[in-house]
Amino acid sequence: MLDTLTPRMVEFLRSQTQMIVATVDSDGRPDASVRFGEPGFVAPLDERTLCWPELRGNGVLTTLGNISKNPAAHLMFLDHAERIGLHLRGDATIVEADDMRDEHLSLAHSPSAGRAPDRFVVFALETSYIHCRKHFPKESGTVQWGTDDMRAKGGDYFGAKDTPSPWSRPDEG
Repeated sequence: MLDTLTPRMVEFLRSQTQMIVATVDSDGRPDASVRFGEPGFVAPLDERTLCWPELRGNGVLTTLGNISKNPAAHLMFLDHAERIGLHLRGDATIVEADDMRDEHLSLAHSPSAGRAPDRFVVFALETSYIHCRKHFPKESGTVQWGTDDMRAKGGDYFGAKDTPSPWSRPDEG
């Protein structure tokens, strides 16, 4: 687990076309929702911050309603072609589109079709970690259930091995 995004994680996020967003309401009831977009709809702003547009059509507003009362969120990105995933935990904030564009002009031209978003969600990362590939389905149908083989699990797919984390301890001795 890291408290940052590695360069490979940033590259991975920029290629994604879907994500699952999990939030919790003020009574502790969880909700999970999916978001779709063109590659780049999730925009890493730096190594600890990313954002995505909230597009028209989300009529229930459960995710935004939950975020407005409890910022804790979990994002999951599953890439079936690569058979790998990325989990991100942190706090989310709703930002009006005009405010977002004032601070990040490039978002004015963010990949999306149709009407421009009215707001964005900005996500402050607390932890990032791999969703290993060992249980991702394969076209061949062969899955190594429960394996500890590092290559089968995805190895160091996101280049996290040599990235310092607040949880690692320097060698003593």
